[in-house]
Amino acid sequence: MIQNLLGQFSGIGTYCFTPGQTDIAECFGSAAGIIWGPFLLIPLLLVTGLYLSIRLGFIQILKLGPALRLALFERKDADAPGGDVSQFQALTTALAATVGTGNIVGVATAISIGGPGALFWMWVTGILGMASKYSEAFLGVRYRTTDAKGEISGGPQYYLQRGIRGGFGKFLALFFAVAAVLASFGIGNMTQGNSISGNVSESFGIPTWITGLVLAIMTMVVLVGGIKSIGRVTAAFVPVMIVFYVLGALFILLVNVGDIPAAIALIFTDAFTGTAAVGGFAGSAIILAIQMGVARGIFSNESGMGSAAIAAASAQTTHPVRQGLVSMTQTFIDTIIVVSCTGLVIITTGVWEQGSDFAATMTGEAFTHGLPGAWGHIIVTLGLVMFAYSTILGWAYYGERCMERLVGRGGVMPYRVVFSIVVFIGATIPLAAVWNFADVMNGLMALPNLLGLLIMSGLIVRETKHYLKNDPKLRAGKSEVDLFMRGRDGGIDTYEVIGR
Repeated sequence: MIQNLLGQFSGIGTYCFTPGQTDIAECFGSAAGIIWGPFLLIPLLLVTGLYLSIRLGFIQILKLGPALRLALFERKDADAPGGDVSQFQALTTALAATVGTGNIVGVATAISIGGPGALFWMWVTGILGMASKYSEAFLGVRYRTTDAKGEISGGPQYYLQRGIRGGFGKFLALFFAVAAVLASFGIGNMTQGNSISGNVSESFGIPTWITGLVLAIMTMVVLVGGIKSIGRVTAAFVPVMIVFYVLGALFILLVNVGDIPAAIALIFTDAFTGTAAVGGFAGSAIILAIQMGVARGIFSNESGMGSAAIAAASAQTTHPVRQGLVSMTQTFIDTIIVVSCTGLVIITTGVWEQGSDFAATMTGEAFTHGLPGAWGHIIVTLGLVMFAYSTILGWAYYGERCMERLVGRGGVMPYRVVFSIVVFIGATIPLAAVWNFADVMNGLMALPNLLGLLIMSGLIVRETKHYLKNDPKLRAGKSEVDLFMRGRDGGIDTYEVIGR
């Protein structure tokens, strides 16, 4: 397998660096095909998620109820030390970054290419990914730091170095930080801005440059306030946008309620048999369903990428386990709720059979079929605008925290300015290579993070079991947590600015 991977990368290198032959879009596309292929990231994601799920006793299932209560109803830990935002604001910031075009266009792409069975593999990725999301959020809080301005910083760019001693840990941390900064301009910026301007232009006739200018200004205004400003905006904005979109989808599913059992049956059978629409032999169809489901699943919920740990680290919480459980509900909301709504609407209305050439407009077409008048098209357009803009805000925070890790606090404001300008650029130019670039950078973020989760799994499991043994219902206050954690090196371990 390793020899096969090396051979593929060697072939790409020969093509991409041969004078006169270089096609950037094709180079990134080939690299993305290998990184997200059956021999590298897909098995690593699934194995890591399954391994952590087993070692943590399937915490994502057994503790989902208390985690949702803590995340959505209690929303914050009373008297929690440190942190810049509440647990709920940290959750909505992470949700803002993940609930984006992947929940609309990404789902349609997965189903149109991989068949309805791809939705099943998105579910599998989401369920197993909840354990990965819990683990990376736990580490994000456990090893968070403060920057030169006194703001909280955390995520793989820190915990990989502090949790894995020696040069290897530092290499993984810096590798992640560079990949995350680059990814923030791709999946977190230009692709989102382009989706917004394109859909607004098509639906309302507004020129792309006007949309791009408004987006850039709005983004800069919010970013100047840092994570506290982002947290306030996302806490008010994200719940509304998700409820707005999900209600529209549920209406369509209620209208087509008789078709839901057949759609679910098709999803499960197609996941293991492949679909005739894909073509080729059955084995290739199954592989394609798995590949598209896992790749688009991680594109949607980002479990295992490490990005959500950056938002989780900023939360005011009494223990890493509590924020880890809050953060894992993000994957549940994103994949099990929003992605499922999109996928079932596409399948029950039958538009998935149009083929991959219509993936960009497939969800809009499904909603138009299911809702009266022009409501379907309007809901999808507004939903995509809200999802994509929230993704821009969330990823801007991820990128600036990684920039701070690489060059210090002085790099934050220049990054915010450049990021806002690039929003305008992305909204106004064609993006032939950016989507493939985004896939490559997302994959390069996930690789060091997944290795780190496996290496540090012993710490995660040990401290999780200790905490849940003493607070199984997640109702302990700060004083109780302090009491059963006394003398134990397993809680929040905040250092000042880490040496670069």
